[in-house]
Amino acid sequence: MLTDLPLAELERYRPDIAEPADFAAFWADQLTQARTHHLDVRTAQVSTPLRTIEVHDLRFAGYGGTPVAAWLLLPAHREGPVPAIVEFASYGGGRGLPHDRLVWSAAGYAHLIMDSRGQGSSSNEGVTADPQDLGHPAGPGYLTRGILDPATAYLTRLFVDAARAIEVARGLEVVDPERIGVAGVSQGGGLALAAAHLAAPVSAVMAAVPFLAHIRRAVDLTDEEPYAELTNYCTTHPDHVPQVFATLAYHDIVNHTRRLRAPTLITAGLADAICPPSTVYAAANHHGGEVTMLAYPFDGHDGGGSHRVRQELAFAATHLRP
Repeated sequence: MLTDLPLAELERYRPDIAEPADFAAFWADQLTQARTHHLDVRTAQVSTPLRTIEVHDLRFAGYGGTPVAAWLLLPAHREGPVPAIVEFASYGGGRGLPHDRLVWSAAGYAHLIMDSRGQGSSSNEGVTADPQDLGHPAGPGYLTRGILDPATAYLTRLFVDAARAIEVARGLEVVDPERIGVAGVSQGGGLALAAAHLAAPVSAVMAAVPFLAHIRRAVDLTDEEPYAELTNYCTTHPDHVPQVFATLAYHDIVNHTRRLRAPTLITAGLADAICPPSTVYAAANHHGGEVTMLAYPFDGHDGGGSHRVRQELAFAATHLRP
């Protein structure tokens, strides 16, 4: 069941997306502020029943210098520095448990799985707090926290954490800093695209059904969560609507992908009712470099599932050479 435009129209869909005049300056300032705090990377090996994978609990200083948790999974039998995949969690989830995601380490990569601050209690578990949340009135969920100013928005903190996670991977002794890829599904896919821009350069990006692209169109097309958080907030606060979308323009993935140069694989499910396909194609068609699109005609928000993962492994092998 198609939920959006036909494929031929999606492939040429390149809408005008509003971009704040100070977009680049805003993010440069956010990263400069973040870098006043040392990354303060701390790792501790964790004993698990896994025998071919080393598991390390990793912590680093994210937005505002506050600690962010991650897992670092390493192939137990490795020689010299290895390429790395930095993965970001889907909405509501966190880093999960060490055995939840074994594909990348099994394929020979160092695999860093970042927690999402404040999330991690509606799917994979998380342990990272969000102490900078000011408690302003917001709808259930995370999208409208601090929404009236990009400097206080929850998504700003999450994007900075994601960029810092790439910087962490780049500095690990076990990682070849010239071979770093980023990956994620839904929210994780959106974070992969944004973080690859903010922490450039990276060598490969794999973004499946990315969330937060062409946000205004997504809100107009779907009543599914999490975009429904924005609809509900704007229904309750109609006088805030202009500022809501002015803030979200800093987080719209399209404004990040147009600055992205890394080879990128983006996946869409043409029956996706959560992240409408046209929003995904808007990000792909604005990409500033080499982009490959995967379209699964009958898939929804799983974005191809295991078949997609097989394609991501091949794409990563081409660009990261494990």
